[in-house]
Formats: sequence, C-alpha cells, structure tokens
Amino acid sequence: MSGERFGRQLLGLGLASAVLYFALFAWIEHGRNRQGPWEVTFTRFTNDRPCLEISQPALGLRDVRIVFPSALPTNTPPLPQRWTFKDARPTPFALPFGRCVFLDTLSLPGTVTLEVAGRQVQLLPRVLTVGGVERPWRTGETIQIAPGKP
Repeated sequence: MSGERFGRQLLGLGLASAVLYFALFAWIEHGRNRQGPWEVTFTRFTNDRPCLEISQPALGLRDVRIVFPSALPTNTPPLPQRWTFKDARPTPFALPFGRCVFLDTLSLPGTVTLEVAGRQVQLLPRVLTVGGVERPWRTGETIQIAPGKP
C-alpha cells in the first residue's frame, strides 16, 4: 500500500468519524431538550401573597398555581417575573422570592426544587411535591398553602 493511498484512507476515516460524531451529538441534544423546560412565573395573589404559576407545555401542564400564606417582603423586585429553568447553574441561587436549591436540567424538563416562604416545592415530570407531600399534576389547579409549620 502506498503512503498516498494510506493518507487518503486515513483522511476519509477521520471525516466520516467527524460527521458521525456531530450527527450523534445533535440527535442526543434533541432528545435531551425536546420537551422544553419548566416555566415558572413569580407573581402576586390577593392580599399581596406570593404565588407561583407553573407551566410545562410538553407535559400539557399550565396554570398550576401555588399560593403561599405570608405577604411578600417589601424588597421584592417588580412582579410578575417569568423564569424558564433550561440551563444548568450552581445552586442555591436567588429568585424573585425564595431560592432555587436544586436544579437538574440534564434531560428537560428535569427537576427543579424551590424554597419559598419556608416551604419546599419540587417540580418533577411525574408529580408535584409541596412541603414533602406528593400531589398529582392538575392543569388549572390553585393550591393554597395553609399558614403554620412548613
């Protein structure tokens, strides 16, 4: 085998490997992102109480509201604010009210855990967890958190 022929075969193998790599990468990324992220709107409910409005269009979830018992702090930024939990970042991080304590965006929609008004809210594709209690997702539901212990 001549050196020139070997070089062409090596170059062809390298190009084929690069094309296969980028095709597989695009396919995997599409699979990871096809359902899209959690969408959470931080807003006010009656009597200036904090409210989360949760949506996840790919799962058919929209207008799920969680209303917390205590009034918003005076230093709360202007509301409403819509957040999409798409990109990974170090946790914990501040939100308009409360903070995000866990964020897994490896495969969207992933898992998002928020702490708001002393309560933990966990968004999972299978179930919503509020204060450690699992609740099935129900589009249009308003969940009123009772005052008292978290």
